[in-house]
Amino acid sequence: MEILSSIENGILTLEFNRPERKNAITAAMYQTMADALTAAETDTAVRAILLIGKADIFTAGNDLEDFMKTAPAGGAIEDRSVYKFMMALSGATKPVVAAVAGNAVGIGTTLLMHCDLVYAADNAKFSMPFVQLGLCPEFGSSLLLTQIAGYPRAAEKLMLGEAFGAQEALEMGLISKVLPGAELRAFAEGQAAKLVALPASSIRVTKELMKAARKAPVSDAIAAENTHFGAMLSAPEAKEAFMAFFQKRKPDFTQFA
Repeated sequence: MEILSSIENGILTLEFNRPERKNAITAAMYQTMADALTAAETDTAVRAILLIGKADIFTAGNDLEDFMKTAPAGGAIEDRSVYKFMMALSGATKPVVAAVAGNAVGIGTTLLMHCDLVYAADNAKFSMPFVQLGLCPEFGSSLLLTQIAGYPRAAEKLMLGEAFGAQEALEMGLISKVLPGAELRAFAEGQAAKLVALPASSIRVTKELMKAARKAPVSDAIAAENTHFGAMLSAPEAKEAFMAFFQKRKPDFTQFA
């Protein structure tokens, strides 16, 4: 099972479990998580959700080989299981806690912006190398990171795509707390347990009110990003970036205007 899913004491835990591939996410893994999040909406046994990886890796982001292989005919982003997962996560009415250790690459960082409580181990590293792949930000990250960190810092992280550590992520406001790696999981589970013990209706309404002002702007940003992302995915720059990745070489973008 590349996604471990369990419900215990009111907490739905979704755990990346593909360490041999650095928890790179396939279409099937996205679909599993999308289905679990969708089912959780009407499951009274679920009062909080926990997303977690391994002690040395959260996720390396998309499995690029699988991502290209499973591209729908016509390339519509909305047809991809990753879109279904991210929409289920973004629209979740129940509180979502994320616990990050090791690398959180690409969508591994993007998805955190749609969670409610995010905790990181001191070995965590975050990166959004979309430009380096000839692509653009995804799933509202162009808007959300700017709101979270301010334009100058968001521009640095999204344009250069370079990795940054847990302490910087805390200073930016991307995460809530940094913990020693050995304490991360227990702490995140404890925070989720606190949410379970609180009135579900109060948590739901509080989350709804907090997200209300950004709901339409995020939806608009996702739509705009999808339009550009879909077009760029088949453009020469992305083809060069993906080819270089598979050939284990540095891409050459100087040939493109």
